[in-house]
Amino acid sequence: MPELPEVEVTRRGLLPVEGALIAQVTIRHHGMRWPIPADLPQRLQGRRVLKLKRRAKYILAEIGTTVPEGTLLLHLGMSGRLCLLERDFPAEKHDHFDLLFADGRVIRLRDPRRFGAVLWLDQDPMQHELLNRLGPEPLEPAFNAAYLFQELRTRSAAIKTTIMDAHLVVGVGNIYASESLFRARIHPETPANTLSLAQCELLVQEIKSTLHAALEAGGSSLRDFFGADGNPGYFQQTYYVYGRTGEACRVCQQMILNIRLGQRSTFFCPQCQPRKSAVSHKKRLTK
Repeated sequence: MPELPEVEVTRRGLLPVEGALIAQVTIRHHGMRWPIPADLPQRLQGRRVLKLKRRAKYILAEIGTTVPEGTLLLHLGMSGRLCLLERDFPAEKHDHFDLLFADGRVIRLRDPRRFGAVLWLDQDPMQHELLNRLGPEPLEPAFNAAYLFQELRTRSAAIKTTIMDAHLVVGVGNIYASESLFRARIHPETPANTLSLAQCELLVQEIKSTLHAALEAGGSSLRDFFGADGNPGYFQQTYYVYGRTGEACRVCQQMILNIRLGQRSTFFCPQCQPRKSAVSHKKRLTK
């Protein structure tokens, strides 16, 4: 599934159409995760893409003539791609939605599994049920050590699954959770409420640095992710732990292990990320 860096890379790849006039809307398959509204052509044709934003893993296109009249919400689902094409090439089997612009360019949604979304929001998008309960963006100042430490105090679940909760912080998916925890030298099974403020500060720092590194590399291309320009990302070439079961740790040469947490594969180095016992933690708290 495309994670936050991949969605942000996609958004940046679509920026050339900001200000472009929508000449035609084509819906080839309404049956996505939620049905694509049948009246989208009437709502969009003759209007412009005024601004392209992102919230979590959602791309938000402000649509209007001179001022926003609504927002087109786009989600890539499990295997979707938004491609910016220079002209209207013949559609293929899994091409379900097109925005054709007056200059001939096309934004095309390709989604083999049809878990993506194309929705029209005519109110404040941040009040929509898909967005109104999301946590802070991980690269914004609101996501900091003090915030994380406070939020973790009542959470006893494993830190790996906890930081993947979008109500706590958005966009830290399976790949980047494993990578960030390795960089912070925190075992993924560590109970979230046992992290110290210093550990929270380090973890926040490493989540931000991991995501920035992924953005610079164009995201990760596992299976079928390509950016809007058709180019793959390269961050997977520098993974420390993700997908490297049985391989040598790049830091200590210990074998990378793989366990299941929250029904997801979780990768870590047992030497760089030692598991602290609950007893030793209790002793530390009582000192």
